Amino acid sequence: MKILDWNTLTDLEQAQALRRPALAQGGREAQVADIIAKVRQGGDAALIELTRTLDKAERDTLQLTQAEIDAASERVSDELKAAIDLAMANIETFHRAQLPTPIVQETSPGVHCELHFQPIEKVGLYVPGGTAPLVSTVMMLAIPARLAGCERVVLCSPPPINDAIIYTAGRCGVDAIYTLGGAQAVAAMAYGSETITKVDKIFGPGNTWVTEAKRQVSGDVDGAAIDMPAGPSEVLVIADADADADFVAADLLSQAEHGTDSQVILVTPCTALADKVNVALDQQLAQLSRAEIARQALLESRTFICSDLAQAVQISNTYAPEHLIVQTADSRALLPRLKNAGSIFLGAWTPESVGDYASGTNHTLPTYGYSRTYSSLGLADYQRRFTVQELTPAGLRAIGPAVELLAATETLDAHKNAVSLRLAKLEKQTVEKQA
Repeated sequence: MKILDWNTLTDLEQAQALRRPALAQGGREAQVADIIAKVRQGGDAALIELTRTLDKAERDTLQLTQAEIDAASERVSDELKAAIDLAMANIETFHRAQLPTPIVQETSPGVHCELHFQPIEKVGLYVPGGTAPLVSTVMMLAIPARLAGCERVVLCSPPPINDAIIYTAGRCGVDAIYTLGGAQAVAAMAYGSETITKVDKIFGPGNTWVTEAKRQVSGDVDGAAIDMPAGPSEVLVIADADADADFVAADLLSQAEHGTDSQVILVTPCTALADKVNVALDQQLAQLSRAEIARQALLESRTFICSDLAQAVQISNTYAPEHLIVQTADSRALLPRLKNAGSIFLGAWTPESVGDYASGTNHTLPTYGYSRTYSSLGLADYQRRFTVQELTPAGLRAIGPAVELLAATETLDAHKNAVSLRLAKLEKQTVEKQA
């Protein structure tokens, strides 16, 4: 990785050095819009044809049968099933703790306000196929959906769907599995077809085709909401002189191997550590099956030498990484100052990989700097909240005059009258009782 001295860079050079690789759209907007239009017009027939032409998969049906699900599950080893069970247990424990409690509050005497939560009725999960079967993504998306109480959960993944993905979907309570990938899968879930349920919200990562399709359907009133905007995977590591260079290199490579457009950043006040990490990267790269992918990602990655850990925190907050790893002598001491990150991993014994699979936190995270305004996926994303208010006559008398004045100030006469009529009625009732 290229090593840069942060304090020798101008403000412009610092901003350029923190810039992510450009998202390659390459005319995707028009192409994706065309795919969406075909799905909306042609339904199942269009989806089968798109699967044949784009995924090179010959299949006359879109949904996996129970027999296919059972057969795939049988082919999954007992050892892998045990690992999936362990991960599921931890993910469920952490997400079950996120179940919200309704709020009932009397804001003034006789004025009662409440906050309630309801599950989103129908959700669609997208699990990429590509070069890596993301079994973990099934768990991260489906477990909170089930805990939140969503009535229908469907899943799309490009054919042929990996056996472990099919097994895990069944274990997590997914209602239907569709052999669909790319923009056409997003369109099918957003608008529905003869076979596929139209959903209210779509979750899950994907390539640029999927990302663009999610963007387009979320901007259409007839489409579907989405979990968050997404870009390539990324990690930033803050490390001091006490950090283990082998650990740091391994953490950087764990994200670099995701894709050639991934980006990894090391920030350290120790030049000697930076040099050791580069040596470790070369050594570990030689052992990776996805070495060429990681090597390409490292071309857009870099190490920054900073003055101290306080400056390292500032750099991290500016970059706003998807994953933030802190390998310092007292990593927890930095936590209160770390502002922008999708998920934080503290200490030498907390590799990013545990969050990806089995610690219990969710690995669906905002990327490309979106962690400044978006949060890691959680149970709340599968629910909607709504408020309730109920006033007694005394409550309306107490706040009614203030409402009348505020409405009059805004020249909204009907708003004022809705209160005034009631207050007049109450006054009349009071007079009649006294008579």
